[in-house]
Amino acid sequence: MKKQEYIEYVEDRAKKSPIVKNCICAFSIGGLICIIGQIFLDLYSFWGLEKQDASTLASISLIFLTALLTGIGVFDNIARVAGAGTLVPITGFANAISSQAIDTKSEGYVLGVGAKMFTIAGPVLVFSTISGVLYGVIYYICTVIWG
Repeated sequence: MKKQEYIEYVEDRAKKSPIVKNCICAFSIGGLICIIGQIFLDLYSFWGLEKQDASTLASISLIFLTALLTGIGVFDNIARVAGAGTLVPITGFANAISSQAIDTKSEGYVLGVGAKMFTIAGPVLVFSTISGVLYGVIYYICTVIWG
């Protein structure tokens, strides 16, 4: 079987992905996560915190809620439906770290949880840092040099 024949064979038998449905679910649940974050922000602001303190506490609340839902097995079910919608940066990162910590707990806290917790999230840190630097360079070129 030649390469092109194999590609056609695989494409014929591959399950077709419901792209429109997946996009709607990701958008809806990702938006719901953002609304929950906004509710936290508004609630903390209502309680008298300054905007920066309220936004920090809202982020911490989303991280805690995600870790809690991951720990009791609910977040995986949400992610199964929402797909990329749960990758709203802070919740996706919290899920990646907490699920890895749960998976490696049996290996001990130091060599399991401590050593392997960032195995999945590590590349996220690396590539987000690189992206931030590239964005900063492009922003600098566009605003300072080109004026």
